[in-house]
Amino acid sequence: MKVSPSQPFQIIYTLFEHQYLGYLFESFVIQLDSEGRLTFSHQNISAKNAKEFDNGLDKNDYELIKIMDSMQPDIVAKKYDKKKMKPDEFFLKCFDDQTGDEHAQQEIKNYVERRRAQIMPLMHGKRLFEMGNDGEPAWKEIEVLNDKATVLFHFRRNEENTHYFPTIKHQEEKVDFQYKGAYILCNDPAYIVIEKKLYSFEKNVDANKLKPFLNKKFIAIPRKIEDNYYHKFVAPLVASFDVYAKGFDIKTETTELKPLLYFSELASNGQSMDLFNSNGKHTTIVEDSKILFELKFNYGDHNYSADQIKDVSVHVEKEEDHYTFHRIKRNLEKEKKFVSFLNETGLPLKHARSTMDTAKAFSWIQSTKKLLEDSGIVLKQNGKGEKKYFLGKSEMTVEIKENIDWFDIHAIIKFGDFEIPFHIIRNYILKKKHEIELPNGEIAVIPEEWFTQYAELMAFSNEGEEESLQLQKHHISLVKDLNESNLAHLQLSRKLERLRDFDTIGDYDMPKGFKGELRPYQRAGFNWMRFLNEYRLGGCLADDMGLGKTVQTLALLQSVHQDNDNGTSLLVMPTSLIYNWEKESEKFTPQLKMLNYTGVKRNKDIKQFAKYDLVVTSYGLIRQDIDLLAEFHFNYIILDESQVIKNPESNISKCVRDLNSSFKLILTGTPIENTTMDLWSQMTFLNPGLLGGKTFFKNQFQLPIEKKNDEEKTKKLYTIIKPFLLRRHKSQVATDLPEKIENIRYCTMSEAQEEAYEKVKSAYRDKIMHEIEAGGIGKSQFMILQGLTKLRQIANHPFLADDEYTGDSGKLEDISHMLQNAINKNHKILVFSQFVKHLKIVSKYLDDNKIKYSYLDGSTKDRQKEVENFQSDKQIKVFLISLKAGGLGLNLTEAEYVFLLDPWWNPAIEAQAIDRAHRIGQKNKVFTYRFITKNTVEEKILQLQQNKQKLADDLITTEESFVKTLTKDDISGLLD
Repeated sequence: MKVSPSQPFQIIYTLFEHQYLGYLFESFVIQLDSEGRLTFSHQNISAKNAKEFDNGLDKNDYELIKIMDSMQPDIVAKKYDKKKMKPDEFFLKCFDDQTGDEHAQQEIKNYVERRRAQIMPLMHGKRLFEMGNDGEPAWKEIEVLNDKATVLFHFRRNEENTHYFPTIKHQEEKVDFQYKGAYILCNDPAYIVIEKKLYSFEKNVDANKLKPFLNKKFIAIPRKIEDNYYHKFVAPLVASFDVYAKGFDIKTETTELKPLLYFSELASNGQSMDLFNSNGKHTTIVEDSKILFELKFNYGDHNYSADQIKDVSVHVEKEEDHYTFHRIKRNLEKEKKFVSFLNETGLPLKHARSTMDTAKAFSWIQSTKKLLEDSGIVLKQNGKGEKKYFLGKSEMTVEIKENIDWFDIHAIIKFGDFEIPFHIIRNYILKKKHEIELPNGEIAVIPEEWFTQYAELMAFSNEGEEESLQLQKHHISLVKDLNESNLAHLQLSRKLERLRDFDTIGDYDMPKGFKGELRPYQRAGFNWMRFLNEYRLGGCLADDMGLGKTVQTLALLQSVHQDNDNGTSLLVMPTSLIYNWEKESEKFTPQLKMLNYTGVKRNKDIKQFAKYDLVVTSYGLIRQDIDLLAEFHFNYIILDESQVIKNPESNISKCVRDLNSSFKLILTGTPIENTTMDLWSQMTFLNPGLLGGKTFFKNQFQLPIEKKNDEEKTKKLYTIIKPFLLRRHKSQVATDLPEKIENIRYCTMSEAQEEAYEKVKSAYRDKIMHEIEAGGIGKSQFMILQGLTKLRQIANHPFLADDEYTGDSGKLEDISHMLQNAINKNHKILVFSQFVKHLKIVSKYLDDNKIKYSYLDGSTKDRQKEVENFQSDKQIKVFLISLKAGGLGLNLTEAEYVFLLDPWWNPAIEAQAIDRAHRIGQKNKVFTYRFITKNTVEEKILQLQQNKQKLADDLITTEESFVKTLTKDDISGLLD
């Protein structure tokens, strides 16, 4: 019988028992009479028709209806029945006592039980009924009690057994539930119906602990199994619930928490090394081993693993015939703080454990030992292994004296009170042996930083007199590097004293071989880099995007390479930038010999580097070839987009720190992207030790600055880094900039993109050249235009030409990076493309990253609204515009950047697009970037335009007219 939603009605919930699924629920609406009483007019309600009764439903009702729908027998059968049988047939077969699928049975029961557990908390404040045998939904009403009941578990031990039973209380009144026809609606947490009342419980009682007593007074545990029962069943109950006991004791204890950090060696292969020849003593040293750290919490006589998280832990003690249950109350909040503290110090714990290479582990111990002691964490070696590790102080003091033709190097190495000869440590470092046995039998782990900071010193030096080492003077850069290391911190500080108060830097002569002129602010950047070069210090050029970091750097390289043989400099950058550097070097420093060290067929003989002034490679190849590249000593190592190494623990950061050079320079528009630790990582690459160790920097600068806004710490950090970081914003140098700065951004295709491009290019080349041979260019123009358009689309993103394409795009990666870079600097960007589908791809990236933007193509109805939003809303940084819809008639003076995603046949159209931002009223300089995919028709169109200047002069306005001017050789070149 239908219920009218326009007349008074009531939503109710009815439970019924299914033969296989247990208790299920249905939702109904029932018409009310004039007195507000339920009538016999009722109607089932589901998610499909719930909206009809919206005025009588609340948020919980909608959620209940949805959950109840999902547990109906037909829905459950459909979910688990792969053969599509009728629900009754499926359940009969699935739950057959002889042939049923027990795994499927359990899956189904778990599925239904999870939904019951979701329903029960939402039932408070609702009307619940038992369904009658005739399907009447409002047969017997069940009162849903809001106040939770409590359970007390009773144990009575006597000479024969232990009686166990629970009692229930609600509002301080005992609830008699045994032999009352009570039944369980939900197991975990427990919900039970007792005499038409629905009870829930505090402390999330499991109904399985109550179910045996619905029709039983107590359970008796015989003496012969009580010990096992007490440990496995009673102890967890004592820990989690209220327990009353006779015949044994329960003691609650509160003791002090003591964190214990155990470490032990994980087994590895061993090698024999002769250490103390004078004693004839041979030792077995295990190399490349790992250290296992385990965090435990001590409470009195008991230790708990840090991953055993319990408010209360219970221990069972038996003395003669008497049992005592000790309830240990734990301080979980304090335990969590210790775990977090260790994570912050560089010891990530998983299941209370962490493993590290032995050298790294002891470097961590050395760097954090004082912090551990101050925090109250006790460090202990675990077990009785063959080794006992030395945990004292390790130090190396190096003294370098200038001789006539070389440097004499003297060093004192101490592990606690033991002094080890320099030449022995040198042999260990050269052979990459990390562990050394001390005279007292303890094993000392040579600090990892000694291997990184002194590896070159050891490798290039020779044994001299009186256990000293000799270093030839042509290795002076190694001596300078030591001055910039943590172990030579005071020497580096004296350098800073001389640099601290500099105000101006003198002018340096521009190198003769440099082809071009630097603007005043660029000349200042060149002078600054030459200044740092004299002091053999590294610097970070962090100018805003578009201010010419590349040309300033090339001027520096021309200066240091023009007169003398100063070795080879290494330029490291994202793959997409390599072509830009090659082009810029050809233009501004044509005399410098550059080697492109990329590609799978690259010559890996590093000796060839000496024949070149510059070697350009990618971050990816640094990771792959680090073992080779680390063997070559470069003049400069220059990292472009150096924010790549912002994470000091990343593989690439570690790799670039392994590279060797006399000078270092980094280029980035974003020296700090996330935290000041980004700055630490990059500055540590440039000038090791400048900002101290990682833990020191975190405590002294990062936390005070980021968490407490400590201005003094901020000023101090700025004072330290000031000589080594040069950053100019467009606003600072606006008077030095032209009205428009135009750039070409060369992009590299991804592997999948290149495969798609080559496939289409080959197919169209054969077709087009065949048609030209057969009928001439005039009859082939449609095919030419079709082929070139498809190749241009793939050069942007293959998805433009193939909806089935699921790979990536090199150009999209570059666009995304530069968009994010400009947005991070609070700039506004116009993004133009003649392909609307390309704009849609970019818009998806913006949506995925929750970046607000305006959008305009031919289908946009309110153009002016989109323009006004972009101009006035500071949150909108990007405006996506199609060429045809937005190439003319828009005034977008808030934009400072214009991105042209694909090259147009007519350069005049590009100029018109740029003029959307660069027009009267624009107060900021406009930076334009044309995105050109390397080795594609895009690049070749650009070359063709340059070679055929007449085309641009004639202002070709259509793609067809452009095609008409092409010769057979032009077309062949485009498709090569």
